[in-house]
Amino acid sequence: MKLSRKFLSDYVDIKENITTKQLAEDMTNVGNEYDSCERLIPATNLVIGKVIECVDHPDSDHLHVCKVDVGTEILNIVCGAPNCRTGLKVIVALAGAKLPGGEIKKGMIRGVESNGMLCSMAELGLDSKFLNEKDYAGIYELNSEAKVGEDPIKYLGLDDEVIDFELTSNRGDLLSILGMAYEVGAIYGEKVKDIDLSYNEKGNIDFNLDIKTDNCKLFLAKQVKNVTIKESPEFIKNRLIASGIRPINNVVDISNYVMLETGQPLHFYDNDSLGDTIVVRMAENNELLTTLDNEERTLSADDIVITDGSKPVGLAGVMGGLSTEIEENTKNILIEAAIFNNIKIRKTAKKILRSEASNRFEKGIDPKRTYMAIDRCCNLLEKYADATIVGGMVSIDNTDSKDKEITVSLEKINKVLGTNIQKQEVIDIFKRLGFSVKEENNVFNVTVPTRRLDISIKEDLIEEVGRYYGMNKIEGSKLILPLKEGHLDRTRRQIKNKMISMGLNEALSYALIPEDQVHKYTTDEFTHINLADPMSEDRKTLRYSLLYSLEQIYSYNKARNFKDTCIFEIGKGFFKENDEYKEELKLAGLMTGKYYLDINNTNVDFYIVKGIVEELLDYLGYSGRYTIASGNVPNELHPGVSATINLQGNVIGIIGKLHPSITKDNVFVFEINLEKLLKNRTSNIKFKEIPKFLGMEKDVSFVVKKNVTNKEIIDVIKKSGGRLLTNIEVFDVYTGDKINNDEVSIAYNLKFEDINKTLTEEEVMTVFNKIISDVENKIGAKVRNGE
Repeated sequence: MKLSRKFLSDYVDIKENITTKQLAEDMTNVGNEYDSCERLIPATNLVIGKVIECVDHPDSDHLHVCKVDVGTEILNIVCGAPNCRTGLKVIVALAGAKLPGGEIKKGMIRGVESNGMLCSMAELGLDSKFLNEKDYAGIYELNSEAKVGEDPIKYLGLDDEVIDFELTSNRGDLLSILGMAYEVGAIYGEKVKDIDLSYNEKGNIDFNLDIKTDNCKLFLAKQVKNVTIKESPEFIKNRLIASGIRPINNVVDISNYVMLETGQPLHFYDNDSLGDTIVVRMAENNELLTTLDNEERTLSADDIVITDGSKPVGLAGVMGGLSTEIEENTKNILIEAAIFNNIKIRKTAKKILRSEASNRFEKGIDPKRTYMAIDRCCNLLEKYADATIVGGMVSIDNTDSKDKEITVSLEKINKVLGTNIQKQEVIDIFKRLGFSVKEENNVFNVTVPTRRLDISIKEDLIEEVGRYYGMNKIEGSKLILPLKEGHLDRTRRQIKNKMISMGLNEALSYALIPEDQVHKYTTDEFTHINLADPMSEDRKTLRYSLLYSLEQIYSYNKARNFKDTCIFEIGKGFFKENDEYKEELKLAGLMTGKYYLDINNTNVDFYIVKGIVEELLDYLGYSGRYTIASGNVPNELHPGVSATINLQGNVIGIIGKLHPSITKDNVFVFEINLEKLLKNRTSNIKFKEIPKFLGMEKDVSFVVKKNVTNKEIIDVIKKSGGRLLTNIEVFDVYTGDKINNDEVSIAYNLKFEDINKTLTEEEVMTVFNKIISDVENKIGAKVRNGE
């Protein structure tokens, strides 16, 4: 919302010693942030001058040498504008003037002294959308009444300052000058001035109105005859320019001017082209309408249209139709002021065109302002378009225009805000805001006008008190509350800290991904969830697996030549099941390149990632209850270097290398469904005493068929080793030419210990030989010799 200081001053008095910058800061202090605060015309050191002599430059075929009276002296200025001539009143940028194109300095132009510059409007810094070809082609010509030596920007009425506010979505009332006036008036304790709504009427309206949809709650129609289309008065044009709207003609400008004043979007129809009937209904699918921008729009059943009883003549709340636009020969006008369903307008505007009107409809309209706006239009059309206002008005009104009454106590206000505000101060704040208030026993009964659509409950009133009391006045206090650490949060923090301690960095990625990626990295059957109103096509679907997001982070790092990536993320996966929306907490990780936590700076492989997963599960208390084995894994994982993570017979995750179709690099990933994992209770971790007696280690290498899994061998070793076998580690896997192609050699280090004594060689060998015998007989393995 661009706020013109001059426009605002028409409705509320602002003291001269309050700068526009201070005004912007004061508005920010009550919760209305701004993006910029600047002069409408940024150029400096300008003066009105008169060309008293204009002759051709002796050394140029297009330059002129001018003598220009600037009030205090006669300046010699070289000018190249084709319309420069003797007797012309002009805008002069004196030496030292700062224009958007740079600073003006005295100098010599082709041997002739030049002490300034004669300016076009384009050179002063006015936005290009307000300029025409004439403004670029030559210097700006002031009329003969302009006084030499005075400020030309002030003379043109463009000496304005503009604040560009970034308003919150609930403050639709601030999308009007009146709404801003109430806000500023509350800050400085000033009253908002009344708007002139007076006009004369002749005759009676002859028009039919039919509303065939509940999406139009209020519709007002007023007829105006015998308008004269011409240029708008300067104050209207300048107010529009400062507000960012290009002036067109008096009738169209009045429509925009009143919208800015009241916040009520309006539409003017050429009554002769429209006829004597308006029907408001929902559009038909694939119905066509050519809008004012000469674009043919294809409509749907979700769009509200204004029709002449047979065909659409306007897209409600967004843009009028070309067939009934105001033209230079228009004489009779129908004014529309209405309130439409804000959700429907938002969807239509997003699909077709966002406009100043749709922006206001989306945020809600005060029904009282609708009546005010139509009367204000009549007032201005009568004054500045020589219009005859037809008596009466056609209307359909199904709105609730009653002011809201809300009760709140002083105790509640101070408790919520943490303040000790006195009763009279609260009453003063409500009155400054323009609210009626009655107080009894420290309880306030507040009547809130309909213009404040954002206020509906007592907490809203408390917020208003806090805003105008001043958040900077509220003293900080120590928060004393009984706190209890939650189990889920504690476990999540434990997982996070454990992953960091194992050398992985936490990542936070976007939960929205492309629709065609949502079923990757999983074998689960589920219904994915799309956003109803996505910002873009590649961010329209809520993810199910976190691995796609981590893969994108890896690709980003690789493109920037960062090859060592070890990351994890704890986040939600989303899906729909039996028309019920669900979400599950998951842990995912991706590792590639060097594993820098290893003292040998080893490259990441499957076993490092597997070890990290096992370390985490053991840490969480699931030791001995899970397995990592081959199973049904997603197509995005390498089928020969991947496995499922199983807990008590249920798959809770996956681990493996990314498939070569995704990347040729050795990239390893894992994902664990924490919802499924944490549903399984864990018992207290049992600790064993460190043996006081030395143990003994034995190495053995088994040659087995390649279809035999490591888990099958370890299960037999554990069972045969009994209580004396305390640890098993794989330290070598061999598939070379010394064994058959369908075989693999796996070497194990076995550790034997007894907490009560030192084991003898004979005791260990008895168990060791039993292990070898059982593996050979049950697995079909053979012991590999040392060659």
